[in-house]
Amino acid sequence: MNKKVLLSSGVAMLLAAGAAQAIEGSVDVGKHYTNLNLGLGTTTPGLSLSGNWMRSDHDGSASGVKLGYNLEVGSVFLSPGVKALYTSPEDGKDGFAVAVGGGVQVPVTKMFGLYGEYYYSPDSFSDHLDSYQEGSAGVSFSPISLLNVQVGYKYMALNNKDGHKDNVLSDGPYIGASVRF
Repeated sequence: MNKKVLLSSGVAMLLAAGAAQAIEGSVDVGKHYTNLNLGLGTTTPGLSLSGNWMRSDHDGSASGVKLGYNLEVGSVFLSPGVKALYTSPEDGKDGFAVAVGGGVQVPVTKMFGLYGEYYYSPDSFSDHLDSYQEGSAGVSFSPISLLNVQVGYKYMALNNKDGHKDNVLSDGPYIGASVRF
């Protein structure tokens, strides 16, 4: 049932973001995890839709679909959004969460920029979790318009219920690369 709700939400978000033009795919790699992303309209003003799958070597996985709205305020790019997630912690029960948050991108030069993002889901917006939280921050480098390399810090935690050990999918530095079309 929960997977059907998540899939239905993802299809609805995809239809809502139909006007988005730019497509982006990326891979982030940390010490004990891998994160794959695919997005539509993530680098242009207006609606954006993206999906990701993160797998930790020791603490489980999470996959989700994010619907956002990108605002350009001068040279700063603000991206409030909502994420629907399916969580599969190593030490807890599989479930889902709806997280609210946003991101910011600040260009420093034509090729370098700073970025940050944070999403949170309390107990009332999740199933089998006390809370879900995800944050990242770092520096991006775009030598050409189609390529972006990121170096930063990523944290993602599934805080389990019923005395189960919390699962931290990522907590440390990472490097990532994305290609835009």
